Amino acid sequence: MIKIFFLFFLIPASMFLLNSCGKNYTPEEEAYINEINQLRKLKDEDFKSSLYSPFNQDVKAHYAPLKYFDVDPDLKFTSKLFEYELKDTIQVLGTKGEARKAVRYGYLKFIYQEKEFKVNVYKGWTENGEAYFSIWFTDNTTGEETYGVGRYLDFELSPSKEFTYTIDFNLAYNPYCAYSSTYSCAVPTKEDYLDIEIKAGEKNFH
Repeated sequence: MIKIFFLFFLIPASMFLLNSCGKNYTPEEEAYINEINQLRKLKDEDFKSSLYSPFNQDVKAHYAPLKYFDVDPDLKFTSKLFEYELKDTIQVLGTKGEARKAVRYGYLKFIYQEKEFKVNVYKGWTENGEAYFSIWFTDNTTGEETYGVGRYLDFELSPSKEFTYTIDFNLAYNPYCAYSSTYSCAVPTKEDYLDIEIKAGEKNFH
């Protein structure tokens, strides 16, 4: 999966714009919405042209622009990482039925609609033996408006224990198996279910 980085644009403090949903946003929120929309355009261009795109790796996969919810600044949160004392190695199934191993490393917390939720952070390994960290989840849009397996968020571990992470559901994306059956992706566990509708990020492709 491509990594996502932000470019920040400054807007004069006196400007207040109205988005398509009719809500007034601050200049900072408008700048953030523009950043996310620009990132989405760049991802579409990459998926269309890159040799490593799932659409160019599988002749049966036909490219079309990805589908997204409108950017919602209210679905962006911050949290410290709460590491599990016992970092259990668990078995996770892939979409082709194969067993995988992942370490339940820790979790992040956020409050939405006056309820507290947590998302697990998993440590896994690529076929080349490189370690990576990831968040995957399902919610009450899964299988309806969003991909039936679930969605992912990239995660980069900081060496600082006091580091504050961002949980930005506007960056939630579908794994490659959402576009092509040649790929297999990790299936979120029952513990990774969020009992809310996350109407942010990528929608179901098909």
